Amino acid sequence: MTDLADPLVLAQALIRCRSITPDHNSAGDGGAMDLVQGWAEALGLRTARYDRNATPNLHACTTGPGPTLYFAGHTDVVPPGEGWAHDPFAAVPDKGVLYGRGAVDMKGAIACFVAALARTPGRRVSAGLLITGDEEGHAADGTEFLLKQMLNNGHGIARCIVGEPTSLGWIGDTIKIGRRGSLNATLRVVGVQGHSAYPQLAGNPVPRLAAIIEALKATPLDDGTDAFEPSTLAFTGLSAGTGATNVTPADATVRFNIRFTPAHTPESLEAELRRRIAGLGPYELSATCNALPFLAPAGPLRQNAHDAVEALTGRQPVFSTGGGTSDARFIARHCAQVIELGLVNATMHKVDEAVPVDDLETLTRLYSAILMSA
Repeated sequence: MTDLADPLVLAQALIRCRSITPDHNSAGDGGAMDLVQGWAEALGLRTARYDRNATPNLHACTTGPGPTLYFAGHTDVVPPGEGWAHDPFAAVPDKGVLYGRGAVDMKGAIACFVAALARTPGRRVSAGLLITGDEEGHAADGTEFLLKQMLNNGHGIARCIVGEPTSLGWIGDTIKIGRRGSLNATLRVVGVQGHSAYPQLAGNPVPRLAAIIEALKATPLDDGTDAFEPSTLAFTGLSAGTGATNVTPADATVRFNIRFTPAHTPESLEAELRRRIAGLGPYELSATCNALPFLAPAGPLRQNAHDAVEALTGRQPVFSTGGGTSDARFIARHCAQVIELGLVNATMHKVDEAVPVDDLETLTRLYSAILMSA
């Protein structure tokens, strides 16, 4: 029988499930969600599945006084890639370190929270799980859909810990209390294809695109705030040319991503981009926002997490809004008290992703302390 209080055993079982995004549409999740659901039911949680388009989603909760404290996570992982020294799905510890895809992002954290539930039968708070199989991909069938179904069935959400790997050097050193927004843009300059020996007979779009790139990056978007790092614009792709060395292209395209603070909206950002490149056209610009910025207000959950880290480690955690996006962006629309707290993120998405076994124990104890103090 599985020892539900042992996070190592649970993490190994989850890692051995090949729940790769986007393969779940054809290959399934290797039984990962069924495992979590079985553990939740063994601990007395009531469960409901809200699967959609082959994406597994689980809601589970206990009954108790006060608002439920939820843990949100995902069982899907990115493809393993090549060159592993350890089988990415064997989950065999080596010298005190557990290797495997999802060890830190974020099957390890799911294991720690389940183990924390098993260790805290005397908690005074109702506890729940929000687990999706679609976080590493487009997230169209995951947490956002799961929350909608939950709310439609009368389950509100007031407090939530998202188990993303937020720690930088030691468990609990960083607690995420918000995130910047994310906007993806594509800009295309159209010219006239021609022979490179007769540029006067063509309209080469590359020099114009180069001038546009310079104009886009010439000035910072803002200086940030006390809670947010400055907004950033990063170029992510560039394409032009026919493959021939003696032909100037008919068009040239640049792609970029903006991580933005609440000082902006997607609409104001697009207006600012067009202002910066006014006079450098014609061009075609399309922009899509895939995450709005959010900042969780101070509250009991944030304080409980801070106090639990300090009591367990003797050190002060840092509150942060840095990094990329996560499913917290969906949860924050319905839940003011949302934080992100998980394992050390040094190896997430890398070859030989790994977590020290001791870190699994530390995070389990941290989650247990928060459950008991909530």
